[in-house]
Amino acid sequence: MRLTSSVPLFAVLFAGTFFLLGHPQSAHAQTQTTPVHNARALKPPPGARVAILEFDDMECPDCARANPLLKEAAEKYHIPWVRHDFPLPFHTWSFDAAVDARWFDTKSKKIGDEFRDEVFANQPSIQTQDDLRAFAQKFAQAHNLAFPFVVDPQGKLAAAVKADYDLGQSIGIQHTPTIWIVTNKTSGVPFVEVVDRTRLYQLIDEALAETK
Repeated sequence: MRLTSSVPLFAVLFAGTFFLLGHPQSAHAQTQTTPVHNARALKPPPGARVAILEFDDMECPDCARANPLLKEAAEKYHIPWVRHDFPLPFHTWSFDAAVDARWFDTKSKKIGDEFRDEVFANQPSIQTQDDLRAFAQKFAQAHNLAFPFVVDPQGKLAAAVKADYDLGQSIGIQHTPTIWIVTNKTSGVPFVEVVDRTRLYQLIDEALAETK
């Protein structure tokens, strides 16, 4: 089992924040939109008209179900897919998975995103931190990388994961996955939450039409 030097303290603080601020959870059937308290982050990257923006937890089964659909949509429409970490405190290994993904990001963003996709695709086989460690090592070997024994010795990757979580809390995230279609519109509401994923393509079409 891998533990970075910063994770034990973070885990305590993280759990405390969780119980103080509420109980975000994995969403199986979301019916209401998320009350947005801070909309500043709900915008596409510079130069993009429209993007998919997601807060996810790699141990969340519904995130695993959503992942291939979001990947397909981003590829079909050639729009950015902005993925934010929101590891739920009651999950066993999701925080470590987010740290591992960010380690792979340091090798290339493509490899980091591929790791995330592979974790979601193989989620049922990962039950413990030891399982995650073995999975990450095998993935690294397949990409000719040496996965380190201590992934995040200075705690910088863990801090980045926590920053994403804090951002999600400031927005008002209540479940994972939470998905928006965000636009560069300067009038009206420049984002719409994807509550019904069967309407994902329709919402993207509408956003693209509104930003021509």
